[in-house]
Amino acid sequence: MSTAALDAYGAVTHDVINQPHELADYNLFTGDRPLAEAVAREGAGWAANDIADFGARIGRADYLELGMQANRNLPEFDTHDRYGRRIDLVRFHPSYHQLMKTSIEEGLHASPWTEPRKGAHVARAARFYMHSQVEPGHGCPISMTFACAPALALQPDVAKDWLPKIFARDYDPRNVPADQKKGLTIGMAMTEKQGGSDVRANTTRAIPVSAGGPGGEYELVGHKFFVSAPMCDAFLVLAQAPGGLSCFLVPRWKPDGSKNPLQVLRLKKKMGNASNASSETELRGAFGWMIGREGRGVATIIEMVAMTRFDCMIGSSAIMRAALAQAIDHCRQRAAFGKLLIDQPIMQNVLADLALETEAAIALTMRIGRALDDRAEAREAQLIRIGTAIGKYWICKRTPGMTAEAMECIGGSGVMEDGPMPRHFRESPVNAIWEGSGNVQCLDVLRAMSRAPEALEACFEELDDAKGSNASYDRHVAALKDDMRATEDFEARARNLVDRLATALQASVLVKSAPAFVSDAYCASRLDSRGAHLYGALPQNVNFNAIVERAGPR
Repeated sequence: MSTAALDAYGAVTHDVINQPHELADYNLFTGDRPLAEAVAREGAGWAANDIADFGARIGRADYLELGMQANRNLPEFDTHDRYGRRIDLVRFHPSYHQLMKTSIEEGLHASPWTEPRKGAHVARAARFYMHSQVEPGHGCPISMTFACAPALALQPDVAKDWLPKIFARDYDPRNVPADQKKGLTIGMAMTEKQGGSDVRANTTRAIPVSAGGPGGEYELVGHKFFVSAPMCDAFLVLAQAPGGLSCFLVPRWKPDGSKNPLQVLRLKKKMGNASNASSETELRGAFGWMIGREGRGVATIIEMVAMTRFDCMIGSSAIMRAALAQAIDHCRQRAAFGKLLIDQPIMQNVLADLALETEAAIALTMRIGRALDDRAEAREAQLIRIGTAIGKYWICKRTPGMTAEAMECIGGSGVMEDGPMPRHFRESPVNAIWEGSGNVQCLDVLRAMSRAPEALEACFEELDDAKGSNASYDRHVAALKDDMRATEDFEARARNLVDRLATALQASVLVKSAPAFVSDAYCASRLDSRGAHLYGALPQNVNFNAIVERAGPR
C-alpha cells in the first residue's frame, strides 16, 4: 500500500519537526570564547593552535560517542583467572581505553612536568577541560598520575626509577609488572571506613622489612574503603608506621615480578563516574616504599592532593560547560509558543545566568592555573595555597544546581538516558565530595589563614587588583574584609566567608578581563544580592543576548 493510502487511515502519523539535531562536529576550543580568551590571557597563547586542533578532533561525532559507550559498558572485575591465580583484573570497554590513550598521548598526565614553561599548566588545563566534557570518568586516573609527581619528587631515589615511565606518553593497560611497560599510571589509597576525610584515624599498618625510613621497604596490612582506579600500576598509600602516619608507594606487582597482595575486594557501585572503576581493597602484607619522612604522610601526600583538587576545579567547570553547550544548542533549535526558545526573554535570562556561572568557573580555574605556572613568585604560591581550596569548594558546589537547570532548559529530552545530560547530572556532585568535601575545603581555608596569614594577604592583593571598576565589587570586597577581621566563631561562619571569597575571586578575574556586559551582570547577581540565587533572576538591565551569544558553542 502506498504512503498516501496509509496516511488516509492515519498510519503515517507525522514528520519529525521542531526537534534539534545532535550537538556534534564542532570545535570545543574555538567554539568556546571564554576558554580561548582565558588561554591567551593566562599565558598559554603559544599553545592555542595545538589546543584548537585537539578541540576539533574530540568534538567529532564519532569521538563524542566514545564517552557514551564508556558509560554504557561499565568496568568488570575478576579476582582470579580461570586457573585460580589471583589477578585483580579490571576489564574496560575499548572506548575507555581509547579515551585514556588520547589523554596520555596528549600529555594530560604529565606535560607541565616534562615540558615546563610559562603557561604549561594553563595549556594542560584547557585540554583537560575539553576532554572532560567528552567523558570525565577516565580523568580520575589521568589526574592522579599527573598529581603524583610532586609527592614522589620528595623521595628522589624512588622517583628516579618511576617518574620516567609515569611521564611517558605511552598508554599500556596490561596487568603486568612495571618493568614490562613503557608507560605507567598512578592512583592513591587514603580513605578508610572509620575515618573518611579524617585520615589521621587510619589504622592500616606499615611494618619495616629492614631498617625502614624514607625510601625503605615496608609491608602494609589494612583495609582501604575507596581506592579509585585500581587498575593503576602503583598507588600512594597512607599507613601507620612506627613513627606515625606515613606515605608509601605500593606497586601492583613486586619488584621480583610476583603479584603484590594489594587485593581488590569489589568494585564500588557509584551514582556517577561510572566509566571509572573504584574499589574496596585490602593490603595483606603488600610491599611498598616509604615516600618522604616517617610520620609526615599527610604533608607528603598533600602535594598530590593539591593538584587533584585543582583538577576537580577543571572537571566541574567542564561539566558546567558541557551542560551549558547542550542547553544553548537545544534552545537555538527548539520552538515553543510561536518562537524559538532562545528568543524568549525568560529563557534568555536563564541561559545568560548559566553562562555567567560557567564563565566565572573557568576564569578562576585558569587564573589558578597561571599561579601554578608562576609559583616561584611568593604571592602566586600563597594564592595557590588558599585559592585552590576556595575554588574547589565553590565551583564543585555550584555544578549540580547549574547542571540541573541546564537539563530543565532541554525539558523531557534532557532526562533521557540516550542523551548526555543524565550522565552530566550524575557526575555533577562527585568532585564536591572527592578530594575533601565542602566542609573540609572551608576548614582548609581557615587553616591557611591561621598558619600562613600571608595566604589571605595574597588573596586580598588579588582582589585589590580589580578595585575601582565596579561599585558592587568594591562594596563586596570591603564588607568581606571587615567581616574577616572578626575572629570569633570563624568555623561556624566558614561557609559564609568562603562563599564570599569565592564569588569575589571569580568577580575579580571577570572585572579585569571579561566584557563589561559579563562582569557587570555577574557582580549585580552574585555580589549585590546575598543569599540563595535561583538561575534566571538576573536584573533587567543585563544584556542577555550578548552573554548567550558569547557562550554558545560554535
